[in-house]
Amino acid sequence: MAARLPRTMACPALVSRRHLYNSLLTTTSKTTSHLHKKPLRASLSHRAYTTTLPRYSEPLVPRIVRGESKLFSCADEAVADLKSGSTILSAGFGLCGVAETLIQAISRRGPQGLHSLTAVSNNAGVAKVGGLALLADAGQISRLIISFLGNNKTLEKNYLTGKIAIELCPQGTIAERIRAGGAGIPAFYTPTGVSTLLQEGQIPVRLSSDGKVLEHGKKREVREFKGRKFLLEEAITGDVAILRAWKADEAGNCVFRYTTKAFGPIMAKAATLTIVEAEEIVPVGSIDPNDVDLPGIFVDRIVPATAEKHVEIKKLREVDNGTSAKKETPEIVQRNRIAKRAAKELKEGYYVNLGVGIPTLATSFLPEGRTVWVQSENGILGMGPYPTESEVDPDIINAGKETVTLVPGASTFDSSESFGMIRGGHVDVSILGALQVAANGDLANYMIPGKVFKGMGGAMDLVSNPNNTKIVVATSHVAKDGSSKIVQKCGLPLTGAKCAVFEVDREKGELTLTELAPGVDVDEVRAKTDAEFRVAENLKSME
Repeated sequence: MAARLPRTMACPALVSRRHLYNSLLTTTSKTTSHLHKKPLRASLSHRAYTTTLPRYSEPLVPRIVRGESKLFSCADEAVADLKSGSTILSAGFGLCGVAETLIQAISRRGPQGLHSLTAVSNNAGVAKVGGLALLADAGQISRLIISFLGNNKTLEKNYLTGKIAIELCPQGTIAERIRAGGAGIPAFYTPTGVSTLLQEGQIPVRLSSDGKVLEHGKKREVREFKGRKFLLEEAITGDVAILRAWKADEAGNCVFRYTTKAFGPIMAKAATLTIVEAEEIVPVGSIDPNDVDLPGIFVDRIVPATAEKHVEIKKLREVDNGTSAKKETPEIVQRNRIAKRAAKELKEGYYVNLGVGIPTLATSFLPEGRTVWVQSENGILGMGPYPTESEVDPDIINAGKETVTLVPGASTFDSSESFGMIRGGHVDVSILGALQVAANGDLANYMIPGKVFKGMGGAMDLVSNPNNTKIVVATSHVAKDGSSKIVQKCGLPLTGAKCAVFEVDREKGELTLTELAPGVDVDEVRAKTDAEFRVAENLKSME
């Protein structure tokens, strides 16, 4: 069997110029040591290379030596040689599965010891609680590549005042870019983001202190396949990946629990150096090969996980204890009515994805005996209701970072697998909220320029294949300020084009009113709708 080469020498095409200079220097030293002449110059491809080494910046990746133990006594030791300017892939979803032990160790190095980092993650954690927010708030991160800011007001403020650059990228696209990077695929085409600001490269990345745009995102190349447009996305790789595993053996084989695997396995494969913090470290051979989620070839360092797990949003289901039901406010009545109508779109055996907010209520109104499989884009198929207090598990959350349960027959997987289901059209129905919906089915639900900058999360992916996945928008008719959410043309940045009770004819760009809420007439709907619409001949009442 051939001896294993060091990682930097595994492919001749990747041999560095520094190594080439060293080889030349060694050769000329042996062949000219008896001559008293000026240093020999060697010619390669008609270019002269002196034997004097030029100055190169230090490599950003710490040294990796095959054969040495992967075990480190603590996280501080494992991150001691990380370098400023590195690109770090940080696994986890919300606060679930985040490498808190390693993040805290990086934080202890301070902005003087480790700075100018580019961090890639689904989101940036919660200020003063956990996740990358700890490093971003300390000024150690200069650039973030994420899909969702969520309610991190500190990070949003730092972005809007020019203290940090943020590249927004759809969640499924980030996952696939990372997966491609780990598989040696330089780029790929995706339907996600077509006809949006992402395609045009118009999402602001860096602002000045007074809010002027200093840098926009990169414009995407567009190509058509079988009559559909697709965007070219480039792979993402990192210098270092940090992730948390439930169990790891001394060879680096890792096991993840439930939704903690959202980004861990794919990020480990896309980094030159991968550091794993494990809740349990076991001898080689202790993990059944069938249970390995991440093979040891992708892991370089292992440390004990000592930081506590956080639950970002602990959501519990109400237990019927015989007491009288709480009085419902008009807002709750409205939300329930919308969710009840959305539930009618869910047929027996359907695979469905539910967005945050009103969409999550839809399954509560399914007829008795009807079964659907709820998919959550962070990596669940077979999501159940909220847990009771005794059922809470920080490793099982939904796309809204809320605690949930799993139904019998459920499965969990990483985000690239999840969005393959979504983009591939395997999900029957996707229900999501909206800021605006246009007459032609255009949807805007992630940004109000200058006011709201949360990110698109997985929404752009969810609406990327409306020919195979039915898109249902569950939202109130008007915004809090009284403005109509149903418009002739979206004035806000689009989440998806021609996607979406109005019935949408995506080809003609027409809306048809098919149902009315109790107590509401057509004239009131017209008064609160900016878009033109037809009224169905058999207009029904929402039940």
